[in-house]
Amino acid sequence: MSDTVSQTRLPVGPKAPPAIVEVGFAGIGGNRLLAALPAADFALLAPHLAEASFKHGSVLQEPGQPVTHVYFLESGLVTLLALLPEGHAVDTGSIGREGAIGLTAGLSAQKAVTRAVVHVPVSAAQISVARLAEAASRSKPVRNMIVRYTDGLLEQTLRLAACNAVHDVSQRLCRWLLQAHHRTGDHTLPVTQECLAGMLGVQRTTVTAIGRTLQTEGVIKVRRGRIQILDVGALECRACTCDRYGRSSTT
Repeated sequence: MSDTVSQTRLPVGPKAPPAIVEVGFAGIGGNRLLAALPAADFALLAPHLAEASFKHGSVLQEPGQPVTHVYFLESGLVTLLALLPEGHAVDTGSIGREGAIGLTAGLSAQKAVTRAVVHVPVSAAQISVARLAEAASRSKPVRNMIVRYTDGLLEQTLRLAACNAVHDVSQRLCRWLLQAHHRTGDHTLPVTQECLAGMLGVQRTTVTAIGRTLQTEGVIKVRRGRIQILDVGALECRACTCDRYGRSSTT
């Protein structure tokens, strides 16, 4: 199901790189959840973490399928999509280096409820659910990490549902671009207008018209297969405030 580009076992013990030794301060490759763990608790996970890379379009989980691995993102962006009976796939949340895919499974075996798709190429620390569950059973900080992040992700999903019902398409489009920017740190996002339309649940012509207006105003630049953010401040002024709530609830 996953389209892994590369995967290498992370070294541990005396030859471990600084990113592993100093995880309590810098984090493993920049993942903020792992970085926040006390060193002794991270040591329960470290021997079982492997570096993995995923290309744009890779699917990390599918609804109804068992969650077998958890991915702590170090870079890139993953979008969680709810699949509707008529075939639409609508955005229910975005995850970057502040979070992880499949983390709740560390407390109880479960099946995925959303499709997780890579939108900006991802580097991640990967661990099996069994190994994470074992560490959680021995470590209160690991259990707390899972619970707090799951609660934050649920809050983000609920706010996004309210956003989709109340705010206009232009505000939501600007919000999505801001979310992607804040989670990746990139100003240029490899996303098409067709993809944006699908995630927002609107016609592509609507996204095209909004993109043309934002480009005329100097806020973004639309190019083939990507959108460049030229003025973050102006984009924030045009977006709903849901982006700010979403960032605070999962970080």
